[in-house]
Amino acid sequence: MDKAATLLFVDDEPNILAALRRMLRRSQYQCLFAGSGADALKILEETPVDIVVSDMVMPEMTGEQLLSAVAEKYPETIRIVLSGYSDEDRIMAAINEGRIWGFVHKPWNDSELKQTLDHAVFTQQVIAERALLRHTIAQYQIRHKEQFCDFIGSSVGMQFVYNAIEKAAPSKASVFIVGESGTGKELAARAIHEYSTRKEQAFIALNCAAIPGELMESEIFGHIKGAFSGAVSNRDGAATLANGGTLFLDELSEMDINLQSKLLRFIQTGTFQKVGSSKQERVDIRFICATNRDPMEAVNDKKLRADLYYRLNVVAINLPPLRDREQDALTLARTFLDRFNQSENKEIVSLSSDAEKLITHYGWPGNVRQLENCIHSAVIMSSGPLITGQDLANALSMRLSDILPESAPDGGSEPAQPNAPVERRKADPTATAQPPVGEDRDILPLHKVEEQAIRHALAYCDGNVVRAASLLEVSPSTLYRKMQNWEDQPPR
Repeated sequence: MDKAATLLFVDDEPNILAALRRMLRRSQYQCLFAGSGADALKILEETPVDIVVSDMVMPEMTGEQLLSAVAEKYPETIRIVLSGYSDEDRIMAAINEGRIWGFVHKPWNDSELKQTLDHAVFTQQVIAERALLRHTIAQYQIRHKEQFCDFIGSSVGMQFVYNAIEKAAPSKASVFIVGESGTGKELAARAIHEYSTRKEQAFIALNCAAIPGELMESEIFGHIKGAFSGAVSNRDGAATLANGGTLFLDELSEMDINLQSKLLRFIQTGTFQKVGSSKQERVDIRFICATNRDPMEAVNDKKLRADLYYRLNVVAINLPPLRDREQDALTLARTFLDRFNQSENKEIVSLSSDAEKLITHYGWPGNVRQLENCIHSAVIMSSGPLITGQDLANALSMRLSDILPESAPDGGSEPAQPNAPVERRKADPTATAQPPVGEDRDILPLHKVEEQAIRHALAYCDGNVVRAASLLEVSPSTLYRKMQNWEDQPPR
């Protein structure tokens, strides 16, 4: 035993207690003795007791009354009657009502009493272990969530996210969220706001990558009439609208580096000026920021001010990509299927086995957003009753055999790995990206090498940007952004 059981013996006859002391002096149990029910209750208030053994007939408080009180206050304590008083009907009634666990006659047989006590201690340990197990399961169920706010997923990575949001939300501290595109950074920001003391106030979200740089300052701080061409009236910015609430700045590293210095001063002082105004305004805002790239890389690349990052990065939350979230992709897919069945008035029953295999097998470079769009497209285009692997491959504009090679007519080869959703061809896709040796230069600039690799991937995929991005292990939006800088932009 890890811990000796504690036994309490209650009897108003001193010679009975003395006899019990002699019998138990070499036992492995810790034994306590009381001469009345009142004394026994005082001991129970001060010391955890596993077994109570009580005489039946005692003055002031009977054994029946004592054990009834013990059953009410300490239900996991085993209760035994040790008495020469024989009223079988009362004793059986007490047993049936759960007030006592067993009965031993006086005078007792030492070996039989010890055997009864051993059995009682074993029973109490089983009861205690079950209670501990129930408590552990209850705590696990409280902490382990399959859903949280608008998030869906029970993976270990998401449990860390849920826990971080719950802890960070009540605070006033700024939060910096990092995660790939489509992982749910705005969902996390909204969850923090909803669990905060500011939930009754405004939640304002700005995507720094979607707003032209020359308009960004006005979007944040607002402007007055005539501040610039097109400013025909006064306009409040996000800073004013979010007063008392939360301001979420998504893709912060895409904000103009000069504007970041004004943002830093605003965060530090809580004051700002509208564009074209000299009037200082003060607001109370909680800041949540996010980026889909490594913040330190952005700092090193001069895309993000180090002082701004350190000022905002009080609480850091990292959202795991979908490929690292165990079976969450399948759970999400089923949820999206139910949702789009209803919104599109369809009656698709379920996902086929090869569709489920594709979902768990594919790397989902666009994460949850890509999976959601894929299921939505498949629901619209499928004739049912099942969403098949081919339906999903069509929605991804890919060949099913590229994602699940074993689905090819010739049997294919090894299945693609989750982090490499498309099987690599034997030919090196970057072979044509090697810089040609010229008379004046042997090495091309890095951006030219990158451009040649992208062009080769696009040609290999017949111009399909999504497939090319998957082969190159980047997001489609990254390819579109890089293609915009080419002199001859291929059609999307």
